[in-house]
Amino acid sequence: MEREQIAYPRRQPDRVGEDVRLRNWAGNATLAPAGSISAPRTEMELQSLVRTSEGGIKMIGSRMSPGRMLELAAHGDTLLDLSALTGLIETTEDTATFAGATPLEAVYAELSARGRMLPSSPGVIASQTLAGALATGTHGQGLQQSCIADAATRVRMVLADGSVAEFDHDHPWFPAVRLGLGLLGVITRVTLRTVASPVYTCLKNAVSADTLEVDLENWNRDYPLSKSWWFPDENLVHVWVAREATGAEVERYRGNDGQLVEHDVTSDVLNQTIDQTLTQMRNDTKIVDEHGKPFRTVTRFKDFTDVTGDIYQVFCRGIATPQINVEIAIPLAQAGGLVKKIKDWHAETRPRMHYPIILRCTGPSDSWLSPAYGQDTCFFGFVVYYAEDGSLNAEGVSFLRAVEQVLAAEGGRPHWGKYFDEALYDWPVLYPEWEAFRQVREALDPQHRFDNAFTAALFN
Repeated sequence: MEREQIAYPRRQPDRVGEDVRLRNWAGNATLAPAGSISAPRTEMELQSLVRTSEGGIKMIGSRMSPGRMLELAAHGDTLLDLSALTGLIETTEDTATFAGATPLEAVYAELSARGRMLPSSPGVIASQTLAGALATGTHGQGLQQSCIADAATRVRMVLADGSVAEFDHDHPWFPAVRLGLGLLGVITRVTLRTVASPVYTCLKNAVSADTLEVDLENWNRDYPLSKSWWFPDENLVHVWVAREATGAEVERYRGNDGQLVEHDVTSDVLNQTIDQTLTQMRNDTKIVDEHGKPFRTVTRFKDFTDVTGDIYQVFCRGIATPQINVEIAIPLAQAGGLVKKIKDWHAETRPRMHYPIILRCTGPSDSWLSPAYGQDTCFFGFVVYYAEDGSLNAEGVSFLRAVEQVLAAEGGRPHWGKYFDEALYDWPVLYPEWEAFRQVREALDPQHRFDNAFTAALFN
C-alpha cells in the first residue's frame, strides 16, 4: 500500500444503523469492533471497569483525531465512551472545574455566562472534549497565551490499576499529565484557571503577501490575538487582528444583547480570490451541494467586515467537515525564513491547493509534549477536503506530503491531533523532555494499557 493511503485513508460512507462511535469523526477509520464500547455513568463505575477489564483501554472523546490515535490495539480491548461524565463541577473566583468529557462549547458557554474566559485562545472547533483538547495540544492564536492544556491547574485521573490520582502545579509530573496523548490515565475532571473576559474588536483586512515574512511576526507582537490565511496563488493574505474594544464598541455590543456585532463597512477585495478558490474546491471534491460545509469555510471570507464580541464569538468560528488537516509548529524566530522558503518552493513547483495556508502563533507552553514547548511558535496549517465519493484529490495529497517534508526539515513539531508522517521526525531531539515523559508513562501505566499500535511505536 502506498504511504499516502496509510497516512490519508479514504473516507467510507456512513452505513444505516451503524454505531457512529465505532468510527472516527472523519469516517476514514474504524476504531473498534462492535461490542467493544463501554459507557460508565460515574467515576466509580469507570474505576471498576478499568480495574476488572482485560487488555488495552482507549477513550473515544469527540473522535476528531486521526483514527490511529484512537483505535484499539487488539480484540478484547475496551473503548471508553465517557459522554455521561460531563458538566461544570465547581467554580471559585478564578477557577472552574469541569468533568473531563465536557465539550469545549459547554465550557465556553459556562464561562461566558459568568463573564470569564480561559487564559488561552480557543481552537476554531468547539465540539472537542476538554480532556481530548488537553491530550492533543489544542491551541488558538496569540503570543500572550499558549495551548489550552496550559490553562489547567489540576487534573484528576483514573489510572491503569483503577485507582484515582490528582496532579497539580506542584507535582513534578504535571507538565506530562496535562498533555499526555491519552497515555497516562482517564481524565475525569480538570480545574482550569479563568480570567475576566474582555470584549474584543477584530479588525479584518486583505493585504499583499510580499512582506508576509515580516508582517506575520509584527501582527502577533502588536496585537493580543491574530490569525491569517495565506493564498499563495494570488499572493494575498487575509488577516485578523484583535484588540480590546473601545467604550463605544462595548456599548454597541451590550446593546446587541451580547451577540456578535458585525460592523457597517464591508470589503469585497477577496471576492474574486474566493470565487477562484471555490471553483477549484468544487473541481477537487465533486460535492454537488454548492453550499456544502467545505465551501462555507471559505465563502465567509467574501464581503468580510470587522466584528466585536467575546473571544469565543470572534475566534471559535470553525465549520467541522471531514478533511485531512496537517499542522506543523515552527519556532516563531524561524517563521519568516520558512515563509520565504514556501514562497520559493511554491513558485517553482506550483502545487495544487484548494484552501489557503492557515497561520496561527502562540506563546511558549510549559507542557512537555506541546508543539509550542519552551518557545514562541507559529503553526502552519494545511487542509484538503474529502471528495463526495470519499477520495482525496491526488495533487492535493502530493502537496500535503511535500509541504510537510519542508516543515519537518526545519525542525517542525506536528500537532498531535492532526495528520502527520511520523517517519519524518526525531522525537527525542524535538522534545527535550521526551525521556522524562516516557518515565512518567512507565510509572503510571507500566503495562501500557492506554497504548495502541501508533503510540507504542512512538515511544518504543
